[in-house]
Amino acid sequence: MRPNVDPQKIERLMQALGREAQGSGCIYFTGGASALLIGWRSSTVDVDIRLDPEPPGIFQAIAKLKQELDINIELASPQDFLPALPGWRDRSVFIGKQGKISFYHYDFTAQALSKISRGFDRDINDVQAMYEKRLFSCIELRDCFEAIASELIRFPSLDSDVLRSRIGNFIEGVESKPFEGQS
Repeated sequence: MRPNVDPQKIERLMQALGREAQGSGCIYFTGGASALLIGWRSSTVDVDIRLDPEPPGIFQAIAKLKQELDINIELASPQDFLPALPGWRDRSVFIGKQGKISFYHYDFTAQALSKISRGFDRDINDVQAMYEKRLFSCIELRDCFEAIASELIRFPSLDSDVLRSRIGNFIEGVESKPFEGQS
């Protein structure tokens, strides 16, 4: 088992991937990596990424860096659990560029929908933290769900009525209390 990842290790990973990749592309961080870089968590078990477009040589770089940095790197994003949300690239937040690689936080609305669909306590806490940091809005959450609702049939493990209910419950919960610092 590898040690937990902290923000400094992600920074080192970004620098190394930028050095090692043999061409341009984009890497989107999701889940715990975004939580660390934005600051609502202090550690995570692995770094989940989506490659789009895939930088040439990136898999060789990942294989090497997993060992060198003693880090778990997984190819995982909300698109593995839900249909891709329209406009996800436009809502993804630019982090920076290392070499020819551009790094982004994968669309926080998509991350929130994916985490709500899983429904684990840590996921819901992450969604709450993202909402409190104003990384997505309830309107975006509802609109993006409606945009993909008819495609959820392609994901047999999901029940669209259950997900719609969870989203409604989340929105009702956050809209009933003010943001921190407001009265």
